[in-house]
Amino acid sequence: MITIFGATGNTGAVVAKELLERREAIRVLARDPAKVAGLAARGAEVVQGDVFDEAAVAEALSGAKGAYLLMPPDNQSQDLLARNARIAEIFAAGLAKARTAHAVLLSSVGAQEPSGTGPIVSTHVAERALSQVEGTRFTFVRAAYFMENILANAHPMKNDGVLPVFGGGAGFAFPMVATHDIGLVAAAALASPPSATEIVELSGPREYSFEDAAASAAAILGRAVKAVDVPLEAVVPTLTGFGFSANVAGLYREMIEGLGSGRVRYDGKGRSVRGKTTLEDVLRGAL
Repeated sequence: MITIFGATGNTGAVVAKELLERREAIRVLARDPAKVAGLAARGAEVVQGDVFDEAAVAEALSGAKGAYLLMPPDNQSQDLLARNARIAEIFAAGLAKARTAHAVLLSSVGAQEPSGTGPIVSTHVAERALSQVEGTRFTFVRAAYFMENILANAHPMKNDGVLPVFGGGAGFAFPMVATHDIGLVAAAALASPPSATEIVELSGPREYSFEDAAASAAAILGRAVKAVDVPLEAVVPTLTGFGFSANVAGLYREMIEGLGSGRVRYDGKGRSVRGKTTLEDVLRGAL
């Protein structure tokens, strides 16, 4: 049995589907079982609850040989880092109690840094907390910038021909990855666990810039799309205008600044893996 947290999300759904196709028995934790009815119909066991429910997490991990872990987003949190640290603590306690042999954590590029990376700090904290669990091997998937993040700007690209780039650097190419590829890599690790804890530095088939993204969007939409630099100071008011809390918006500003300064980077201490999904594939599927 392999337990999957976040089975309704972009990566967890892929992990669940891929493991079922590999004929692995899976169990999922869901606040609303109706949202995973399709998985249940295919044989998945369902435990009702969420990642803050210690008893539900322990039940979901009981008897599991493997687990897929992530910290679900919460853009309205008033203290995102503390919230995510608590989730990591609950996962660590559940794994220790269940004596789960192997777990995959959706981590992030830059997770080696203890500060200055915004929400990515949560993955640094989680990796450290989970590493203290005796008897569990881990695959820390340090995923690059999600290609799907660019789709948050689908409206201005479609309607105004503009791809806003906060903090500048529209022409700078950096690692990106599709969430589908994250799910595939996680499922493969769960199906065939490593002999020891490892770090996977996961990116796409090549590095991309926001100018590359604009060019792909233009080709897909059949109209001009230009990547336009936007001052870093605009991040917080823009995100809070979209409903983000000031805390989360401030963390994203810090992350963007970290990307620009090179603080959010791979340190080369993990196994490099490249997914096959291109940025054009992701944009074409949604635009």
